[in-house]
Amino acid sequence: MRARIVKIGNSQGIRIPKPLLEQTGILEDVELDVDKNQIIIRPVSNPRDGWDDAFRAMAKLGDDAIIDEFDNISHSWDDDEWQW
Repeated sequence: MRARIVKIGNSQGIRIPKPLLEQTGILEDVELDVDKNQIIIRPVSNPRDGWDDAFRAMAKLGDDAIIDEFDNISHSWDDDEWQW
């Protein structure tokens, strides 16, 4: 598919057809990279993808207790691995 470079204010850009955006999952923000003589456009990844599912799994296992400064959370590797 060909596209034409168009002037957008002081910059230049291209119009990306909606089917291409839908196919790639690009909704809003993108990451741009240059590799040799190619411009690579990819959707911005959400660094917290999957956290909801992980938290639900933790809750099912009872592994979602709040840890505060008064809880004893030491582990055996605290004594073995660390030198104080």
